[in-house]
Amino acid sequence: MLRESKTGLAGLGIILVIALAALFADQISPHDPFRQNIPQRLSGPFWMTGSTDYLLGTDSLGRDILARILFGARISLLVGVSAVVLSGSIGVTLGLLAGYFRGRWDLIIMRLADVQLAVPTIVLALVTMAVLGPGLQKIIIVLGVTGWVVYARIVRGEVLSVREKEFIEAARAIGASHRRILLLHVLPNVAASIIVISSLRVATMILLEATLSFLGLGVQPPTPTWGGMVSEGRDLVYRAWWVSTFPGLAIVIAVLGINLLGDWLRDVLDPKLRT
Repeated sequence: MLRESKTGLAGLGIILVIALAALFADQISPHDPFRQNIPQRLSGPFWMTGSTDYLLGTDSLGRDILARILFGARISLLVGVSAVVLSGSIGVTLGLLAGYFRGRWDLIIMRLADVQLAVPTIVLALVTMAVLGPGLQKIIIVLGVTGWVVYARIVRGEVLSVREKEFIEAARAIGASHRRILLLHVLPNVAASIIVISSLRVATMILLEATLSFLGLGVQPPTPTWGGMVSEGRDLVYRAWWVSTFPGLAIVIAVLGINLLGDWLRDVLDPKLRT
């Protein structure tokens, strides 16, 4: 099915290229991303200078743009995947409890979700990061904790339908525990939605991380991040457009690839879209 989908293949190819580039950045990077070369500061891409020493040019401190993009991919993927794992674990657990047990659990969890939805995610993340201070671990925790609502609401809605099925009633009749029913019967039947949500949420987390880094509340310099690189070049757009343009393109390509693969997963895992 993947071979038949050009968009799915394109998304998978983009993600694999970015993941391999991040994994083997030490081996394929042409320069040290932290090494400054002041005489070569703001050097243009190779087609402007005629030199291949710095393929995508250098920033205001003479650091290689390509090398910093490669190493910045590590931060983006790490934050995106880690934040999704954390938010998914919290949201799926709370969604299962709310949808299966109903009553007090459902009331408390859903009202808490409503309160958090009243505040835009980016605003909540900005305020929290401003209080806690910047840092890689902090940004993962903040994005993970603020992103659980999407999982909880969708999982709850599906669990409300699944819990009324005959096989759930049969499991209760033979004396299966609530834990066994949730883990072995309910969770597998909502796993498709969780996979699709997670694939698309990775792109959202990458964008949020880039936004926070752009505003100076994410991973701090000199560690290369795509959002931080865009921020560093915002005052040089007319003089050295490549400083912010290339990391911005990296963000666009990464998010596009993840969304393409996520759309393919949705089409494959949702039987209604295949009929």
